[in-house]
Amino acid sequence: MALPPTVDLQTANRVLSIERSTGYGLAKRGEYPCKVLKLGNAYRVVTADLQRLVALDDTVKQPVRVMPPQGRRNAAAPQEVVARRCCCHCRCCSQ
Repeated sequence: MALPPTVDLQTANRVLSIERSTGYGLAKRGEYPCKVLKLGNAYRVVTADLQRLVALDDTVKQPVRVMPPQGRRNAAAPQEVVARRCCCHCRCCSQ
């Protein structure tokens, strides 16, 4: 977790499982999923945005609606709880 403020595009592509050519194409078109800075001929990705995108930042906590079990009468209304961090960073465990 001791990363510099920005990382090169190749590193960000590996974190996001994006192929090299796809990542450069997205960055060139301004469609990369997090903030990219172009410095001369090099692309740099803002580390904080990358961490938020993969939910490694502990400050990112999204409420998730939890429905009561089916089949119960007089069930309480849905409650909001803080999402658990997913083991694979895709947030599939919190839904």
